[in-house]
Amino acid sequence: MGIYKRGATYWIDINVKGFERIRRSAGTASREAAQELYDTLKANLWKVNKLEVKQERSWAEAVIKYLTEASANRDMVNMKSRLRWLDQHLGGLALTDITRSMIESIGEIKRKSSTPATANRHLALIRTILLRAERRWEWIDKAPFVKLYSEPSRRIRWLTKPEAIRLLNECPDHLQAVVQFALSTGLREMNILKLQWLQVDLQNRQAWIHGDETKNKRSLGVPLNDTAVNTLRAQIGKHTTHVFTYEGQPIGRANSTAWAKALERAGIKDFRFHDLRHTWASWHVQGGTPLHVLQELGGWETPAMVRRYAHLGGQQLQGYADSINLDFGTKMTQRLFSIVGK
Repeated sequence: MGIYKRGATYWIDINVKGFERIRRSAGTASREAAQELYDTLKANLWKVNKLEVKQERSWAEAVIKYLTEASANRDMVNMKSRLRWLDQHLGGLALTDITRSMIESIGEIKRKSSTPATANRHLALIRTILLRAERRWEWIDKAPFVKLYSEPSRRIRWLTKPEAIRLLNECPDHLQAVVQFALSTGLREMNILKLQWLQVDLQNRQAWIHGDETKNKRSLGVPLNDTAVNTLRAQIGKHTTHVFTYEGQPIGRANSTAWAKALERAGIKDFRFHDLRHTWASWHVQGGTPLHVLQELGGWETPAMVRRYAHLGGQQLQGYADSINLDFGTKMTQRLFSIVGK
C-alpha cells in the first residue's frame, strides 16, 4: 500500500519478503515528510537484504516481541510492571547501544530503592530479552553479560495459629474466604482465584488444578479438609463458574490494599500472601506430616523444596530417636546410665 492517510496523519506500509511487515504512523501530516521516512526505511531493508547487514532493532521492539511470546506467563502482571520501570532507562535505545556498564548502572539504581532480590528480577528480565534477541531472533551478534547480585538466604515466614485467626478476623468476607482456603490447602494465589466449580468435587472432598496452571506443569489433586469444604460450601450460588468472587465478579488479585490493611490491623509485619503457603506447610510438618507426603500435597517437584521445613518437625522426630533407646548391657552403657542418674 505504501503511504496512506488516516485522519490527519500519514501512515507507512512496507511489506518486503523475508522481513516483518512494517506498518506504522509516520507521525506527520506532511506527505513529503512521510515519503522521506518511507524511502529511508525501505532503503535500510534493501541494505540488510543485499549487503547482509543486520537490521537495527530497538529495545521497545524487543519488549513487544517478548511479551507476545510470553503471553501465557503467569507472572505477566509483575513482568509488565518491571518493563514499565525499565522503559525509563532503555526505552529510546537500540539493542546494540545497551552495554554491560549501562545494565550495571540500572541495577545499582534499582538496588538503592529495593532489595537485591527485586533488583535481580529486573536484571534477569533484561538478560532474558537480550539473550532471545541474540539466540532466537538473531537481532544482535552478542548479548552483554548481566551479573546478578548475591541474595541472602530468606527465612521461612509463617504464622502461628493465633496469628492466623487474628488475620482472618481482620479480613473482609471475600478475602477471609480466600485466606482460609489458602491456609487449608496450601494452594498458590492464582490457583485459588482461578478455581472453578468444574474443578471441585465436594462429595468426594477433592479439587484439582490443571497442569497448565501449576508451576511444574503437572496436574495436582487437592484433598479438602473440613475447613476447606466448609469454605467452598459458603461460596455456592455466588457465581456460575468461579468459586471466589467479590461483588459478583471473580477476584483478580488477593494481594491487594484490603490484604495490606488486614495485615496492619492484625499487627502482622513482613508477610506476603505467598507466605500463607509456607504457613500451611509449616503446620503440616509440626503436625507430623512426613516430608515425602508434604511434597505430594504441595505439588513440589523435588524433595529439596520441602526440606526447608524439616527443622520445624523436631518434636515428631523424638519418637524415632527413643525407639532405639536400649540398654545394651555393656560396661560403657552402664557407666553412662550411672552418670546420667547422678
